[in-house]
Amino acid sequence: MSVFSTILAQVPAAVDSTFAATADSAAASIAPVVEPVAEPVQELSVWQLCLEGGFVMIPLALLAIIAIYVFVERAIVIRKAAKEDDSFMKRIKDYIHEGELESAQNLCRHTNSPYSRLIAKGISRIGRPMNDVLVAIENTGNIEVANLGKSLPWLATTAAGAPMIGFLGTVIGMVQAFYNLASAGSSANIDVLAGGIYKALVTTVAGLIVGILALFAYNYLVARINGVMNSLEGKTMEFMDLLNEPS
Repeated sequence: MSVFSTILAQVPAAVDSTFAATADSAAASIAPVVEPVAEPVQELSVWQLCLEGGFVMIPLALLAIIAIYVFVERAIVIRKAAKEDDSFMKRIKDYIHEGELESAQNLCRHTNSPYSRLIAKGISRIGRPMNDVLVAIENTGNIEVANLGKSLPWLATTAAGAPMIGFLGTVIGMVQAFYNLASAGSSANIDVLAGGIYKALVTTVAGLIVGILALFAYNYLVARINGVMNSLEGKTMEFMDLLNEPS
């Protein structure tokens, strides 16, 4: 009888412990799962990226400064050369028909433009064979076009050389990245390699940006020079027609 009563006394305690364990597991399943908060990715500024590029960024920066200077300076010169005075050829025609060659020369000197220098050279050759006049004008035109295109080789060199310099910097950076990975030994991880690779690629990006801008600037200036050259050819033909007109 005593054993039976002892068993009956233990039953409520067992039931209570079982109920408590069930309640704890249910509460654990209901509780929301807390995931670790990811750290925000640190953004790099343009200046920081330039610093990450290393010493190769120095020649790229120099090429960029030279390209900007050449573009602005040549654009101003070509713009001045492209300006035309609509009354210029009419006044030259009147002076030549009136035989006032000195007045025509003075007008050319005061106008001070590529086409005025062409006409001045032609006026100075009046009285000689027409072929001599044309050759003198064409030679002067070639000199004027060459002066307009001065310094453009710097832009062409930057357009071709900047991407190559950037790629060289990337190759050097990749070599350093793999060297650091090999030196890390058993402690090497993807962070070591990824950090070296993204730093190495900065120079390629910088080189491409400088090269592309220099290429566009070069082609723009060449197109403007071609426009001035076409205008000079038109003025030359107009002057030659003027000399061939019956007096």
